[in-house]
Amino acid sequence: MNRKLLLPSLLLFTSSFVFAQDKVIDNIIKEANENSQLENLAHELLDVVGPRLVGTPQMKQANDWVVKKYADWGISAKNEQWGQWRGWERGVTHVDLVSPRLRTLEAIQLAWSPSTNGKPIKAEAIILPDDITDSVSFQKWLPNVKGKLVLVSHNQISGRPEKNWEEFATKDLFEKYKKDKVEDLRKFSRNLAKTGLKAKELASALENAGAAAVIINNWSQGFGVDKVFGANTRKIPTVNLSVEDYGLVYRLAKHGSKPVLNVTSESKELGLVPTYNTVAELKSKQKPNEYVMLSAHLDSWDAASGATDNGSGTILMMETMRILKKFYPNPKRTILVGHWGSEEQGLNGSKA
Repeated sequence: MNRKLLLPSLLLFTSSFVFAQDKVIDNIIKEANENSQLENLAHELLDVVGPRLVGTPQMKQANDWVVKKYADWGISAKNEQWGQWRGWERGVTHVDLVSPRLRTLEAIQLAWSPSTNGKPIKAEAIILPDDITDSVSFQKWLPNVKGKLVLVSHNQISGRPEKNWEEFATKDLFEKYKKDKVEDLRKFSRNLAKTGLKAKELASALENAGAAAVIINNWSQGFGVDKVFGANTRKIPTVNLSVEDYGLVYRLAKHGSKPVLNVTSESKELGLVPTYNTVAELKSKQKPNEYVMLSAHLDSWDAASGATDNGSGTILMMETMRILKKFYPNPKRTILVGHWGSEEQGLNGSKA
């Protein structure tokens, strides 16, 4: 080729390539901004399927939903079993304070909590003694839990977040609140440590001593927000009460008012069930054995919809693949997306 023609030809080719690449990028940006499917995906996954606890029917429903959505977009996807998990299905939780007055309490059973077996538990609620001297004194007290609902969590001195205190309290009162809060928690922690038991061991000890149920509160330091994880009991229910309702029952018990609760906690044990990762693929023709990897865990805890952790990441990966399939269907390298299972219990799906 004439050298005088080579450079213009290369420049023309290069500019055409850059223009084509720019066009793809422009289309991707336009699609993301003007035809986003994120809201629809969020509705289907978070509102309709809902929470996705490993071992539950909802987790498998979520796996299958992801595969179907990818198939609708012409993207190859499949469920890959990585192991087995304890199968469990959440039912209704309902708790009423029935004495010394009537009030329906805000309550939810923990994941994998045993059921009340179709018959509500009506029992007095008690608290741990606040003067435990050592493990021996705790063991002497332990028979008192038989047939009782036992409150085992720290009772917050206020259900208001610190930001709210800072905004509305005087400076002196806010500082006093923070100091009292720290000291109160330290006192509770020191007392609990004297039992000689860790959290899981305490739940087992109460269960083995004949307690009717374990009642907790795991407040997230925000208005109306709790962390709800897994139960440490195997035979009796573990139920979380909201910070305000837990405080009410705690104070009634502490002051000798003998609060009585009516507890319904329904659930089903499903035995060992298979558990899956869902993997989607955009296959490259140029370099099929070189990979670009995207991922987000699909599972969640099940007291809420799992939107932040990690439904948002899940639908972002799916929307990314939808747009790439539409405007970049022949990638230079194979693009894989892993929707992992059981991240919440120790990165199990992604490790597999």
